[in-house]
Amino acid sequence: MTSETAAIDKIDNDILEILKLDARIPWQMLGERIGLSANAAADRVRRLMRRGVISRFTTVVDQRMLGRSLSAIVDARITTTPKFDEALRRRSDVVWAAHVTGVPDVKIMVACHGTEGLDEFLQWLAKQGATDTRTDVVLRSIV
Repeated sequence: MTSETAAIDKIDNDILEILKLDARIPWQMLGERIGLSANAAADRVRRLMRRGVISRFTTVVDQRMLGRSLSAIVDARITTTPKFDEALRRRSDVVWAAHVTGVPDVKIMVACHGTEGLDEFLQWLAKQGATDTRTDVVLRSIV
């Protein structure tokens, strides 16, 4: 990651807002929404990618469709290591995780198969050396 900040104009910003909602929008539709041709819109997106403003495109999975009806944010004190980080990455129930300042050391969002899945995750986390865990169940997502 670079420490430089990329200057973007209003059109680039509009493109980013549109792509956040639908990264698969056809170039023609994107161009129409921002007032450019399809080719010019595609060129803008490619330039944003080359400059590192867009780092990747990803898939957003509706966890409920996979039977993961319970989402929770788990705070934990843990000595994080590359091994622990990799173990988190391999778990399919981990949606995101971040090392943070202060207490806790790590915040983890999980999508579980009900309370049983959450209990299994918390037991796994304890086996990894986590202490002082706090779990907040997500009632509904806003963003």
